[in-house]
Formats: sequence, structure tokens, C-alpha cells
Amino acid sequence: MEVQSPPGTTIGHVLQTWHPFLPKFSIQDADRHTILRVVGPCWTCGCGSDTNFEVKTPDESRSVGRISKQWGGLLQEALTDADDFGLQFPLDLDVRVKAVLLGATFLIDYMFFEKRGGTGPSAITS
Repeated sequence: MEVQSPPGTTIGHVLQTWHPFLPKFSIQDADRHTILRVVGPCWTCGCGSDTNFEVKTPDESRSVGRISKQWGGLLQEALTDADDFGLQFPLDLDVRVKAVLLGATFLIDYMFFEKRGGTGPSAITS
């Protein structure tokens, strides 16, 4: 995913990194240098608890932040597609990297927590 600000000016990328069990993403600058990594849990269904994606250093040796899908309660989770997310990162992080982490949060929401089906081209059958 490419993150732009203002529109037309690329400030970074979110690249999904292959792993057999874990969702992993590389947070890259505009020149495609990896600045941070995001590592998710093996199981993204946090029934009754938050689901945390750790923001780590490029070598994944240390955690520096977190993207959390916060548990909204049984009614919200079962009856709506509304989600609450928390984003933690170092205060001194470059503002462009913060924006790319925000873009990664939207991507994680779309990939793992949006309900499938109901409307749209994939729901149309003949």
C-alpha cells in the first residue's frame, strides 16, 4: 500500500511480508527503506480481549509501539462492523512514518476485521 500526503506525494509504503503463521508488514519510507516492522498474532480473533499488532525495530529485536484492535463488547462486535483501534509509537518518530503507521492501521482493519459479503461485486451470484 502506498501512503501519500498531500495527494500525489508518496511519503511511505506498507508492504505485507510473507510468513507462514503470522501477519507481518514492513513500514517503509518513500525510498522503500524499511523503517519499522509490524508483527501480528497468529490468531486475529480476540474474542473478549484486544488484538495487538506489535510495532518493532527493522530487525524485530525490540518492540517500540503497538496497533491494537480494541474489544468493543459483545453487542458491538456481533451486530456492527464498527471497530476501535489504538495506535502507540515513539513521540520522536518522524511525522511521515507516523502517517504510514496510520495507513497500516487502516490496512489491518480492512484485511482482518471487516465483515465479508452482503454487498459489492463479490456477493453477486448468477
